[in-house]
Amino acid sequence: MDHDTIISSLQQLGAATVGESGGEAMRDRVRPAWRGAQVIGLAVPVVCTPGDNLAIHVAVAQAPAGSVLVVNVGDIPELGYWGEVLTTGAQARGIAGLVIDGGVRDIDALQRLGFPAFSSTIALRGASKIRPGSVGSTTSVGGVEVKLGDWVVGDADGVTIADGATIEDIIAAGRERAQAERRYFEQLRAGSTTVQLLELDETAVKVTLTD
Repeated sequence: MDHDTIISSLQQLGAATVGESGGEAMRDRVRPAWRGAQVIGLAVPVVCTPGDNLAIHVAVAQAPAGSVLVVNVGDIPELGYWGEVLTTGAQARGIAGLVIDGGVRDIDALQRLGFPAFSSTIALRGASKIRPGSVGSTTSVGGVEVKLGDWVVGDADGVTIADGATIEDIIAAGRERAQAERRYFEQLRAGSTTVQLLELDETAVKVTLTD
């Protein structure tokens, strides 16, 4: 499956379906920094020394076009590690988006520029730019292991990471799930209930709807 077909397929499926079809969903604290942000691309993991964003600047300068930077900032998430300046530089180099388990700022500018950013907080204070880090090494972001070449799917539901080595299997499973859900929708509109369709044990729930 070629690169463009993978992107199109993941876009059609969305983060939630991919996350239930073999991908790994990040913790729900990692959310779109602005309403409507969406991103799909190959991950470039970035690790910063807590409180410092030098590694992010290096990643923007060296990551290939189309990359999504997926950033671990350690135990100091409450700083603005990313803002309008880095966004402008990233867009000039074709960086597709940002996922960071930490803070971003200049949200109005990010939305105006249409740069998809997903973060765990919004923060004003900036970070230093002097301490070591890494670009391309496997790390954990939002509770999920992220490797170079994994696929990132981010939308209104959150962020899912899909293993690059099994992406075709994940897409196939996602398509099957999406087809099953479409059948569910038809049956629900025809009068079936989710209890019936999912074969749930309703005896576990006490129901008192009459006096």
